[in-house]
Amino acid sequence: MTDATAPQRHDWDVIIVGGGAAGLSAALILGRARRRVLVIDAGSPRNATAEHMHGVLGRDETPPGDLLAEGRAELTRYDVSVASGTVASATSFADDVPGFEVLLSSDERYTARRLLVATGLVDELPGIPGLADQWGRGVFMCPYCDGWEQRGRRVAVLGTARPDPYQAQLMRQVAGDVTFLANGATITERVRGELEARDIALEPAEVERVLADETGQLTGIRFADGTEREVDVLFVAPKSVPSDAVLRHLSARTMREQGVSWTLVDDSGQTSVRGLYAAGNVIASKSSVPWAMASGSMAGTAINADLVGEDVRRAVDASG
Repeated sequence: MTDATAPQRHDWDVIIVGGGAAGLSAALILGRARRRVLVIDAGSPRNATAEHMHGVLGRDETPPGDLLAEGRAELTRYDVSVASGTVASATSFADDVPGFEVLLSSDERYTARRLLVATGLVDELPGIPGLADQWGRGVFMCPYCDGWEQRGRRVAVLGTARPDPYQAQLMRQVAGDVTFLANGATITERVRGELEARDIALEPAEVERVLADETGQLTGIRFADGTEREVDVLFVAPKSVPSDAVLRHLSARTMREQGVSWTLVDDSGQTSVRGLYAAGNVIASKSSVPWAMASGSMAGTAINADLVGEDVRRAVDASG
């Protein structure tokens, strides 16, 4: 239901760009507040290659696609529509109240009083041959999401831009056979001592290839010196790059962190552009589904509060 005093030029109260855990959680909150919501989803979730989610209360071992499908089904009882598509551009109205128009790559146009961007991010993997083929199968990034399943297996952790053994120390909690791959980087005596203290093997050679058998199962690592090491699973920290084209098009302020520009938001998800919000992995590289859901939920409540304030002001003005 839309308040009679709301501006009638807008097709929707809120447009949400991105139909992942963050976007659908925001849509659920807004739908329950009787807002008219359009979710535009390009259909490329970050965890598409994962067979199951882990560490999600009540949904442990659930395929991530099932969570999204059930979330969409829940939204049908509210005034929420979900459309497949890609947003090509977005425009902010230069008015006394916020308003936005989004243009889809299909040339469809929609307007809304508020805009929430929850388009996630892209994981850029090291360019080691064979590694990308194993992403989500034998290669993982999050010890909290996928570590427990590797107990009793031979685990390798790849040092990337910074030879940080943090992932290796985390994996030592669940696996007894852990190797840190320095990948040719110089390792300090302090780091070397920390690895030795917890019986984590150190392999200094540069990694040349990730190996797999004829069935596609990861089997080991080949190094530049020609030697090989048998491993069952590999953990790596990819570079996280936000899918923030819409936010950049609207000139939202950013902050550079570890070589990546992230959109600045307050605790509610409000950006520097009035009426423009962002939630989930598009604003932070946290890999947790529960965190993304919470981020979307908080943004949804903030957007509704923002709209209520606008509705009140319009009602007062209309009453004379």
